Amino acid sequence: MPTTPEEPDDGVPTRLADRETVRLPIQRRAVRGREPSRRPARRAPLALAAVVNSLWAAVVSLAPTLAVVWMLFALDSAGAPLAQVLRLGLGGWLLAHWVPIHTGIGPVSLAPLGLTLIAAWRVYRAGVHTSRAIGARAYHRGTPWSPWPAARAGVAVGVVYACLGGVAALIADHKGSEVSVVRAALTFAAFGLLAGSLGAFAEARGIARLAGRTPRVLRDATRTGAVAALLVLGAGAATTGMAVAFSGGDASQIIDDYHTGIAGQVGLVVLCAFFAPDVTAWAASYLVGPGFTIGSETFISAAHVSVGPLPAVPLLAGLPSSPATGYAPLLLGLPLAAALVAGWLLARRSLRNDPGRSWLPLLGAAVLAGPVAGMLVALVCAAASGSLGGGGLADVGPHAGAVGFVAMFMIAIGTLLSTTATKLALRAKRARE
Repeated sequence: MPTTPEEPDDGVPTRLADRETVRLPIQRRAVRGREPSRRPARRAPLALAAVVNSLWAAVVSLAPTLAVVWMLFALDSAGAPLAQVLRLGLGGWLLAHWVPIHTGIGPVSLAPLGLTLIAAWRVYRAGVHTSRAIGARAYHRGTPWSPWPAARAGVAVGVVYACLGGVAALIADHKGSEVSVVRAALTFAAFGLLAGSLGAFAEARGIARLAGRTPRVLRDATRTGAVAALLVLGAGAATTGMAVAFSGGDASQIIDDYHTGIAGQVGLVVLCAFFAPDVTAWAASYLVGPGFTIGSETFISAAHVSVGPLPAVPLLAGLPSSPATGYAPLLLGLPLAAALVAGWLLARRSLRNDPGRSWLPLLGAAVLAGPVAGMLVALVCAAASGSLGGGGLADVGPHAGAVGFVAMFMIAIGTLLSTTATKLALRAKRARE
């Protein structure tokens, strides 16, 4: 039988469907071998992304303040008008961004750092989402990475946040409390630019690229100094918690003296939680040595205690009434212990990654960790300082420069000793093995 186009030479008939079935895998392999065409991702407009993300960040950080103000006025017989709750809530929100408010008792500028941390976190996330929306992280193969998309995202978040701060100052400015709109806008612009740019560059891998190009000594010093500073502040938080726990009866009595219901007591507790990071920084300055002041008549340090009239705040119930005696001086060794732990971590991490690392870069990182930690502790103490009115409460908080200077030397010495001892111990252990 002669063969036809539908029949192979071996005489076995093949249907058209079978032949198509045989050809399909060949066609698929050809498609797989080709470079797939990439469609450009759809990008959101920069202005729209910045407005939406910054507005959401402001709403999330403002909501707790409004809730606390509402709870403090919830059980009042006359209640509080919505406009007053809004103005007071916006005033507290402005304080969290270090915008001072001029009241009848004087300027109030002590920021509730708990609320500040929430605001900074949300603005950071606004920078991340804005950078992601405009595609700041995406780059084509063969083209160098550019920092400008992330920079534009950070600037856009700062501009929108400045507008929100100006609007909040306009609403909060009324009889009895004056707020500078220009200062509020500039402060919010700096806050939004810093936190938003940090989030934008983190999303665009700019911070990782910068860290990769930084010398290893500086990377180790920055990491170790940050760990030491966090441990010092953690020791301050633990000391604050113990002091308030030992004076729990006095703290409860202060809350009862306000004669509020359950909602008011919850509001007071949340308000104290907003200021808990401030008191943590004060306790850290007490442990480091220089101490802190609460107005002109109250000075607290390990060597000298002078207590004057204080605001009726439950957090202040744990303040010491005398210099450190008995076992209390042992607490003063916590910053040095934090430095020893940071140095131990530095030596173990460095020698695990590079067993043959020489002495000079390792000890150099340990010494440089002191200035890094001192600067971080000083910045936190400066953020936890301000005023609670005129007269005797015009100056509240630690002296940031003195605390940072002492912490720098203490942590540099501690990390140097710990790093040296750890390296010697690990070398002796390897020699025995």
